[in-house]
Amino acid sequence: MLKEIKQVQSTADLLYSEQQVEAAIDKMAQEINTLLADRNPLLLCVLNGGIVLAGKLLTRLKIPLTIDAINASRYQNQTSGGNIEWVLKPGTPLKDRTVLIIDDILDEGITLEAICQYCLEQGATSVYSAVLVDKILDHKKPITADFIGLEAEDRYLFGYGMDYKGYLRNASGIYACQEGETTHD
Repeated sequence: MLKEIKQVQSTADLLYSEQQVEAAIDKMAQEINTLLADRNPLLLCVLNGGIVLAGKLLTRLKIPLTIDAINASRYQNQTSGGNIEWVLKPGTPLKDRTVLIIDDILDEGITLEAICQYCLEQGATSVYSAVLVDKILDHKKPITADFIGLEAEDRYLFGYGMDYKGYLRNASGIYACQEGETTHD
């Protein structure tokens, strides 16, 4: 597996440098600070992909907030998505809360839509979403994010929380795999 990971890493295209990603996160934080200033939001970090963005945003957010996590995954360290698996639900009650879901990427939108619906079913008064990358697709998604850091073409991405088979989430930039190296839905 490590040989495959090194191959993917060495042939990938850098789409956004660390400096470009950090600037996008700065902009997202400013927008969140403005819009949610008086909302007492609960930040829900979508595991595992949202860990990096949530950590980076937390130190930039100057508003009162609490944080929890949720894990609803379609990928389970694979390169194509299947059915949603609810691995972890938040321990914090969502009733009467403003929720900000933080995730790495808005790809097909199926997982994010399911998480938003779950939050509303649990009694959240409003639900917002923040994604580091919104993938540009040739069809309409079932949901759009409220806060978007960057846009990327429809290729398999890794870095800043996005993974390749569970690896490379820690890459300090956003990379696209070479065509044909992966499959995804």
